Amino acid sequence: MTNPAAGRIMPVSEFSLIRDFFSHCGAERADVLLGVGDDAALLRVPSGQMLVATLDTLVSGVHFLPNVDPEALGHKAMAVNLSDLAAMGAEPAWASLALTLPVADPDWLRAFSRGLCGLASRFGVQLVGGDTTRGPLSVSLQLQGFVPPEAALRRSGAHLGDGVYVTATLGDAGLALRGLLRGEAPEPGLRGRLERPEPRVAVGLGLRGVASAAIDISDGLAADLGHLLGASGVGAEVALRDLPLSPPVAAYLEQTGDWDLVLGSGDDYELCFTVPTERVAAVEALSLSLGVAMTRIGQVVAGAALRCIAPEGNLWQPKAAGYDHFAPERGADARG
Repeated sequence: MTNPAAGRIMPVSEFSLIRDFFSHCGAERADVLLGVGDDAALLRVPSGQMLVATLDTLVSGVHFLPNVDPEALGHKAMAVNLSDLAAMGAEPAWASLALTLPVADPDWLRAFSRGLCGLASRFGVQLVGGDTTRGPLSVSLQLQGFVPPEAALRRSGAHLGDGVYVTATLGDAGLALRGLLRGEAPEPGLRGRLERPEPRVAVGLGLRGVASAAIDISDGLAADLGHLLGASGVGAEVALRDLPLSPPVAAYLEQTGDWDLVLGSGDDYELCFTVPTERVAAVEALSLSLGVAMTRIGQVVAGAALRCIAPEGNLWQPKAAGYDHFAPERGADARG
């Protein structure tokens, strides 16, 4: 697949680009009165619903490697936004895309739109507008969805005694990225977790009225759980032995003892949430019905700190608090 940064010249106008690759992207929704092709979209918010909006930007060399598969990039651009809506317990609806390209390569665009629009269709999302420009490769996607006013999940609802849970496994994307940056080919399953994350939309919807607080894990468990605790004004204790790990990550930890991979690597795009004791049965039932593991990793406690307890019983202090674009030492590292 041609990298658009490589400079392959094929004459494609901005308007034909939009028409050919994005005019019928994703699901066709009845609440879209006017979508791609006009100055702005006309959209109808359902009665009794709040509008939930999120936006993420992916930049070449920072969020993805320059030679990334464009279909995987399209998938991930949609997935990271879907993950944000999942953390709010929202139902996805509409997307707007701002795409900056060094050159308009039809082959690259065809693959990118296949990844983007394929995932949009799976989750009932319609692309309703956006913008295309020439410049260094970057993708900005805004996603909007709906949630009943009293059902929205927030970071600020955790209470003392609540259990702390995460979905699926942690650290897979971080391990895959480390391999890629060393020039190694990671296992296909790990690479898929990095480049094609699965947004936990159904989990988020199912946690309405069950979870007391929620956040998606994009910058690492330690950082994102820390954000949730800060918003709730509480602390937590997490048992590292209880963190759910895939066999490759478990093997890596057995060899290195490097818990920072699991605590500090971004791009898991799993959900971290807190649950009162009386609702634990509902979490177990939801996990069984969706076929998604939901593991209790700790408990909300008094204070304002996250305490990570190593398997040996000592306190593990993460070396990194999670990904920060503007940390002094941070450069472009293609974090995934």
